[in-house]
Parts: sequence; C-alpha cells; structure tokens
Amino acid sequence: MVRYAGLVAAAEGVVALVVAAVLVLRGFAGADQHIVNGFGTAAWFAVMGAAVLAAGWALATGRRWGRGIAVFANLLLLPVAWYIVRSHQPVYAVAMGVVAVAVLALLFSPPAVRWASGSEH
Repeated sequence: MVRYAGLVAAAEGVVALVVAAVLVLRGFAGADQHIVNGFGTAAWFAVMGAAVLAAGWALATGRRWGRGIAVFANLLLLPVAWYIVRSHQPVYAVAMGVVAVAVLALLFSPPAVRWASGSEH
C-alpha cells in the first residue's frame, strides 16, 4: 500500500517539475510576466515538485519520513481540485481529486498506519 502511494506521489512530483519547466520555457519565450510572474511560479512548482518527488521515492523505498510530506501535499491538492471545478474544468478536477483521495486512502489504510508507527515487522 505504502509503496503504491509512494509511486503515485513521485509521479505527482514529476508532474509539478514538468509544470515548472513549462513555465520557465514560456517565460523565456516572452509570455507576459506583468500580472503573474511565471518564473516565480516555476520556482514554487520546482521546490514543491522536488519535495513531493523525494517523499514519493522515500515511501517507495520504505522510508517513513516521506509519509508526512505526501499526506500534506495531497491534502493541499483537494482544495486545488475544488478551485479547478469552480474554473469550469471538471474533468481535470475529478482526476486530481480522485488521485489525491486515493493516495490519502493508501497512506491512512490500516497496514500503512501500522507501518508508519513501526509496529509492522
């Protein structure tokens, strides 16, 4: 369970890093930076993406420290999914919400909680 959650979290981190790269490329291509700074947003996505990718890798390789970061990141994705619904993009919102809830369900499943508490040998 935890390993699957770790793989999905790692994939979420990769997606955030891809978004960061796209924002940087758009910035260098001349996209308007007056209203929203694409480079600053790219930096935020890069930092968060790297952290979530590292957390996912940690979970996939059996390290407990990644669980907190993965839980926090997926809890943050739930209001983002709601925002996307309000932006009239229900397909993306449902996809993001389902993935976030699935990761949270895996991380809070009884075997995962036992593993996180160190009770599982």
